[in-house]
Amino acid sequence: MADTIYKGTRKKHGLTRDEVCDEASLLNAPLQPERLERIENGKFSITPDEVLLLSKIYGEPTLCNHYCSKECPIGKKYVPEIEVKDLSQIILEMLFSLNSMKNSQERLIEITSNGQINDDEIRDFVSIQRKLEKLSMTIESLQLWVEQMLADEKINLEKYNEIIKE
Repeated sequence: MADTIYKGTRKKHGLTRDEVCDEASLLNAPLQPERLERIENGKFSITPDEVLLLSKIYGEPTLCNHYCSKECPIGKKYVPEIEVKDLSQIILEMLFSLNSMKNSQERLIEITSNGQINDDEIRDFVSIQRKLEKLSMTIESLQLWVEQMLADEKINLEKYNEIIKE
């Protein structure tokens, strides 16, 4: 059986199952090595709380997106898989998307002003909807980048949280 992302991530960080479970205990979230083994081998489904726990232990926020987009029954329908990118690429994509939306604003207002979408407006509406989805994915990619930088301690978590609360 192929390794799951959870096993691959643990191995990437050079941790044993016992070490992961010890870390979990320190976070007041007991996890038994046997359960972790079954999760890693795909014999047991992982719970959302366990995904959050492993994500924190490994410093890998991408595990949460993987779970939501690939394993959660609701998330598979509504949560896209976010690609990890460099900040410069994210910003360029965001600026491109924002500029693209500037050109579509008036058409979107025109299409939706009457509260319905007519047959002759559907093509333009779907095109605008795709642009908005691309912008949304770029924003999510930026959020994932920030979370990874916080996990890697490349952004001051205390200062970040202080400003977020303002």
